[in-house]
Amino acid sequence: MKTLIVGIGGMTNGGKTTLASSLQEQIPNSCIIAQDSYFKDDSEVPMDSNGFKQYDILEALHMQMMMRDVDSWRRDPESFLRQQGLETQLIEPSVDNQVFVLIVEGFLIFNYRPLDELFDKKYFMEIPYDACKRRRSLRVYTPPDPPGYFDGYVWPMYLKNRDEIESDTSEFVFLDGLKPKEELLAAVCKDLCQEIQRLREKN
Repeated sequence: MKTLIVGIGGMTNGGKTTLASSLQEQIPNSCIIAQDSYFKDDSEVPMDSNGFKQYDILEALHMQMMMRDVDSWRRDPESFLRQQGLETQLIEPSVDNQVFVLIVEGFLIFNYRPLDELFDKKYFMEIPYDACKRRRSLRVYTPPDPPGYFDGYVWPMYLKNRDEIESDTSEFVFLDGLKPKEELLAAVCKDLCQEIQRLREKN
């Protein structure tokens, strides 16, 4: 049995979740762990000096809990898929050259070093400021974004978090989130299928 851990990161509303979900549908023996599932309760999220809730920091997330789930998949991917009710994703169980794929998706996955060190493939979704702000304004959040939140907190934090991983970007495949989602899916799926085939053929 072989494994492949894929990271899909990048800015808010860049298309990470859409791409990850589409990849899971296309790739057998795959599952998703989404960082957004590990936010702390709103009462535990600190505020900055401007009164904005600091959701875009690692301290707002249960990262140790997320790592426990990643480690659970690493120990036994097949059992993990069954526990998640994803039996339909399984093909040819227990075959020696079987490749299990974990897709980890989130906006700060590359900023948490214990997780970042596990990725075999890294994809980073990018869109321009104007497109990001427009997409963000069309989404409904609970709690909702307060006035000025995007320009006063979200975008500056994206730039800060992006700067933190700048030294490691040679490992990334950058994706233009403005391209049609079908085009992005085809490109990433082709890349991953080639990697899966390479793992299958590897002794």
